[in-house]
Amino acid sequence: MSAYKPLVVVGDVLLDEDIEGVSTRLAPDAPAPVVDVTGDQRRPGGAGLAAALATRGGRDVVLVTALGDDPASEAVRRSLRGRVRLVELPLNGTLPVKTRVLASGRPLVRIDRGGGDPGKPDGAVRDTLAQAHAVLVADYGRHTASAVREHLAAVAPKVPVVWDPHLKGDAPVPGSRIVTPNAAEAMALCRGGDDSLRAFAERGSDLAERWRVAAVAVTLGERGVLLTRPGATTPMLVPAPYRAEGDACGAGDCFAAATAAALADGALPEEAVQRAVAEAAAFVAAGGAGNPSLWRTPPPITPREVPETDPFVLAEQVRARGGSVVATGGCFDLLHAGHVGLLESARRIGDCLIVCVNSDESVERLKGPGRPLNPLPDRVRVLAGLGSVDAVAVFDGDTPAELLSRLRPDVWVKGGDYSAEDLPEAEVLRAWGGQAVVLPYLDGRSTTLLARRAAQAAAPIRPPGR
Repeated sequence: MSAYKPLVVVGDVLLDEDIEGVSTRLAPDAPAPVVDVTGDQRRPGGAGLAAALATRGGRDVVLVTALGDDPASEAVRRSLRGRVRLVELPLNGTLPVKTRVLASGRPLVRIDRGGGDPGKPDGAVRDTLAQAHAVLVADYGRHTASAVREHLAAVAPKVPVVWDPHLKGDAPVPGSRIVTPNAAEAMALCRGGDDSLRAFAERGSDLAERWRVAAVAVTLGERGVLLTRPGATTPMLVPAPYRAEGDACGAGDCFAAATAAALADGALPEEAVQRAVAEAAAFVAAGGAGNPSLWRTPPPITPREVPETDPFVLAEQVRARGGSVVATGGCFDLLHAGHVGLLESARRIGDCLIVCVNSDESVERLKGPGRPLNPLPDRVRVLAGLGSVDAVAVFDGDTPAELLSRLRPDVWVKGGDYSAEDLPEAEVLRAWGGQAVVLPYLDGRSTTLLARRAAQAAAPIRPPGR
């Protein structure tokens, strides 16, 4: 055994097969679609997929599973060779094969074949789990987790155990760090109630108490993941970073694998779930388990940043439909009530609002050393999160003149007590018939005053006479 402790995946491997094609007609003898096959692919599924995903970033992964002498088992071994180390239990029967028939990327039918029961684990299984840095149980109801339950219970108090459960499988071992049922599983395990967040929070907390585990993360699809703890009334909701369009097959395996990997790296459960949600969204957006590149190359899928609206594309789209483009600008270092009021008023003027924000270098030149207080990525994210802001653009100069020449807004808005003629941007806008306007500004609100008050509040109080 290597001195480096691996992440160990325990669970049921399947062989997934996708038959892909197009369907443009129905069969003459039955109201069934005819699929003209264009290709097919076979890959490990279940715990095999989870183990392959856990290797991203060069992580050492060992897969404990039951395999036999049948062709499906051999296909799984070939696919995983060079990616994960296998510690096998004997399989009494054949490996399950799940075949999906897809037309234009949409599943029409799934055909399940094969199946067997795992035999008894040997000493290699016990030793592998004893050396684990973290453990992921990918339970697909085929009883591999049941066969090694004694060894799993022994390591749960010592290392993080993430348990991805199945309705036909065993309950997680007590002491598991995070259990990851999906919405349907949570509802089936806790009968009654609706699909509200409140109901799922209660289910998650109840399951955590029932299983005697540290936390339950209920995966809710597009709504994200609800992290609950025993007896807790206020869960943490981790929303998906963006709406991922794609094949969701394998998303649960990706989430569980990323959670286990994060815990192995020392992350807190809350941090692990946030990282896993981002990785699962990127996985779905890249095509899910059916993405051929997933099996051609082993590099990690990097979580994609939340898609940002391109300000130039937005401006062209608004103009194309006859709308009015409004822009405003500033440092927006510490967002305060004055900023919010200005932005809300500016948005009401036209059909979109684009905020032009100074880069960090530009702010320092204008405001002096020590500014900005918040770096550019934070300022952009805060602005983009406001309902009144449709897009954010960044400029490096002392004025946004060059940026405005590219955006060509119909209206340029500034807040303050000066006239529109005093604005340096006013002359720039006249080149294309734009108009600069000044909006009232809430008196007494400014970043400088806020920073000054914060500094005064943080200053030590000196005793009288000193």
